[in-house]
Amino acid sequence: MRVGLVIERFDPRRGGAELSTVQFATQLAERGHQIHVVARRFGEVVHRLPIIAHLVSGGRTRVGFAEAAEAELRSLSLDLVHDMGSGWYCDVFQPHGGSPVAVSRQKLLLLPRWMRPIKRAFNRLTPRYREFQTLLNRQCADDGRILVALSQMTAEHFQQFHGVKPERIRLIYNGVDTRRFSPAHRADHRRAVRRQLGVGERTVVLLIVAHNFALKGVPTLLRAMGRLTARRAPVHLVVVGGKRTRRWTRRAERLGAAGAVTFTGPVEDTVPWYAAADVYVHPAFYDNCSLVVLEALASGLPVVTSRLNGAGELLTEGVEGYIVSDPADADELLDRLEPLWDPDVRQRMGQSARQLALNHTSAQKVDQILAVYQEVSRARRQKTHAA
Repeated sequence: MRVGLVIERFDPRRGGAELSTVQFATQLAERGHQIHVVARRFGEVVHRLPIIAHLVSGGRTRVGFAEAAEAELRSLSLDLVHDMGSGWYCDVFQPHGGSPVAVSRQKLLLLPRWMRPIKRAFNRLTPRYREFQTLLNRQCADDGRILVALSQMTAEHFQQFHGVKPERIRLIYNGVDTRRFSPAHRADHRRAVRRQLGVGERTVVLLIVAHNFALKGVPTLLRAMGRLTARRAPVHLVVVGGKRTRRWTRRAERLGAAGAVTFTGPVEDTVPWYAAADVYVHPAFYDNCSLVVLEALASGLPVVTSRLNGAGELLTEGVEGYIVSDPADADELLDRLEPLWDPDVRQRMGQSARQLALNHTSAQKVDQILAVYQEVSRARRQKTHAA
């Protein structure tokens, strides 16, 4: 098939959506499909992949990019167009960021209660809000396209907030490369990374990989670390990713946890950090279906995440990890972490985590999406014959 993929930034360093799209494009190409990628920006990875890149601009706005992408796609002879959440001209729409309305509502929870109605009213007056509305109306149009939801939570949000009919939605969770992310890498990296951190084997290392620290729950984690440090608990938190980490370091200092928290900033390879960790913690205020949670599971780590992370739907409470109901509640987070101070519990849950990841590989995800492609092709043929 000649497949067009649409994403604003085709660069795995930008985040989970971008990384997932690069991996997906690579696997499609390896299976013999001709892949055309339409994007505003390409990372260095584009030079190493067997894809055809189409650079478009459309100015700085999202609507401008969607218009430019549509014009480019119409000029190509493609069998199918798969949009990752950036445009509107497509057969398959897969919003990696989830529902923008749901995200906006959850972001309000990061503000003091008195400020939320003010911020909500202000948002509706901005040009960006009107732009989002224009984009969403086109993206969710009932014109026969299929919406791929990365979690049941996302599927429900698109029905509730955007009027997408359930029969138009297909549920396909993220998939993970279980060879790249594996407990087998501990032998290569664990001792060296923990030595770099200045911690011994008896210290429990918590890990989070994130870019948007506030949305992914880092403030809650820092409050929890402040309380653990006050108790002299043998625990260390590693925060991988993000930029301008100095203000977060100052926050850790104010909470009394500075010596127990390491901010690495952006890293080229997260595998060594999973290898060095004991528990993965991701108390997100919103996450469509966190790819890093799947990477942690594949690496054999028990996971603590929130009910607002679609990837949490895959977990069985007390088997591969735990779910917090309120990502802002540091006490609840500490309660969920409590059983994981036991190394035997961590080992048992880590083994279960690895088994769960093996049921959600990236190759299986490609199979599921190709089945959606075939569904689209059949519907198109039937429509042609009927005409």
